[in-house]
Amino acid sequence: MPTVGIKKVILDKHFNRVYTEKEFDELCFEYGLELDEITSEKAAVEKERGTGAAADLNDQEVYKIDIPANRYDLLSVEGLARAIRIFKQEIPAPEYKFADAPKGGLQKIIVKKETAAIRPFVVGAVLRDVSFDPDSYASFIDLQDKLHQNICRKRTLVAIGTHDLDTIQGPFEYRAEAPKDIKFKPLNQTKEYTAEELMTLYSSDSHLKAYLPIIQNHPRYPVIYDKNGVVCSMPPIINGEHSKITLKTKNVFIEATATDKQKAFVVLDTIVTLFSQYCAKPFTVEQVEVVYEESGAKEIYPLLSYREMTVTTPEINTKIGINLEDVEMATLLNKMSLKAEVVNKETLKIIVPPTRHDILHACDIAEDVGVAFGYNNLITKLPESNTVAVAFPINKLCDNLRIEIAAAGWTEALNFALCSRDDISVKLCQPDALKQAVHIGNPKTLEFQVARTSLLPGLLKTLASNRDMPLPLKLFELQDVIIKDESSDVGAKNERRLAAVYYNKAAGFEIIQGFLDRMMRMLNVNQAKDGSGYYIEAAESETRN
Repeated sequence: MPTVGIKKVILDKHFNRVYTEKEFDELCFEYGLELDEITSEKAAVEKERGTGAAADLNDQEVYKIDIPANRYDLLSVEGLARAIRIFKQEIPAPEYKFADAPKGGLQKIIVKKETAAIRPFVVGAVLRDVSFDPDSYASFIDLQDKLHQNICRKRTLVAIGTHDLDTIQGPFEYRAEAPKDIKFKPLNQTKEYTAEELMTLYSSDSHLKAYLPIIQNHPRYPVIYDKNGVVCSMPPIINGEHSKITLKTKNVFIEATATDKQKAFVVLDTIVTLFSQYCAKPFTVEQVEVVYEESGAKEIYPLLSYREMTVTTPEINTKIGINLEDVEMATLLNKMSLKAEVVNKETLKIIVPPTRHDILHACDIAEDVGVAFGYNNLITKLPESNTVAVAFPINKLCDNLRIEIAAAGWTEALNFALCSRDDISVKLCQPDALKQAVHIGNPKTLEFQVARTSLLPGLLKTLASNRDMPLPLKLFELQDVIIKDESSDVGAKNERRLAAVYYNKAAGFEIIQGFLDRMMRMLNVNQAKDGSGYYIEAAESETRN
């Protein structure tokens, strides 16, 4: 969950009133947020880097607010204050509009075909006649960083570039070129570097080095040029110094390159809706035309689309456990920046603005109704149907078995259901075991590549990790394994199994046989070879080698 830090004086400025700590905490709670901490820039730096590093910082109060991960519109003070003031019915929800195209036509971004191999998509927008002050400028930069860490997945999905449009000229070209052919002065540097040199320069930069692997191993790097060959940015690494935004910037050109086009739409909509309030004509955005050279396709951005949804009041009432009339529910939704109106009895038409990309389903509408109604106002009541919980028979049986096995002197092990491929194949001398295993699509570590098909690897690992314990060791595990099953609707099934190992200076087959006999006696299974019971038979196993 992202945390947004905002100075108290800036909050007061955007809310047009001064809230006490208690009042603001309650206000956040009403809106479904949490005031996590009250600190200061100086205290935060002192905590992280010591007293010396914070000598030049001030003691102004900073409110740190936890924001839901899907509420990108609340990641800056502009969006947060606007949403809460609409919630408090102090201001109406703004209507976002497109500015008239300038005389020379819309700005264009021409996408070269080479970009398809590395970052195939780009979107753009222009904010005209913007007025920045130091606080709004800092907020603009901070929002980009918050989006990069959140929906942009550390710039792997989307990378944002913002430029002073008065210092560059369109049409712009989005290319992919060899690193040695890209040369420009990067942001906050005093001389030009090639892209190869930048990779070396930023390999020791604490902020930028994390983004280098995104393009480092590609033969071509993405780069955006203006009409005169000026490098605007080399996404997703760094912007150019030439088009750097300052407090004097009046016209802002925004571009976002992406590997996920939908995420790019959301990011661009978020930036322009939050900061178009600083334009001379508030909440107006100039569109940008994107032309794909290879296909000839033309697209206009941003979309700023208002989506229409229809819900029924009984459905929402049932989900929350309340009984609201149509008009009451519409009023509550309007407080959440959603334009709602009653179209007929028990049916609401809802217009979702471009700031609310988190609204995907009727369940999201129900959540907003619950927040606006106030969860503290919900009346607690007993469920309409009475039920008594009962354990599944298999779980009840296994719990009883565990008690009996432990009473017989065995120690239970509890291992991960995921393991490495080698654990169930190479280490057990069973190379074909992987054919029956369920594989993890994108494993984060080598230890969790497949779902286990046997309990034995986990028990052997437990023995290996406890070799310093006094012998003998008697371990058992009674858990599920996962195996492929084409007859199952999900292609796999869980199977409950019991495994035991005996570890001592000398082998003890009689111990394991005694364990087996004890288990079968408890399960009322007799020893017989006619198929009515169990029996022991010699067999060859690759694992014993």
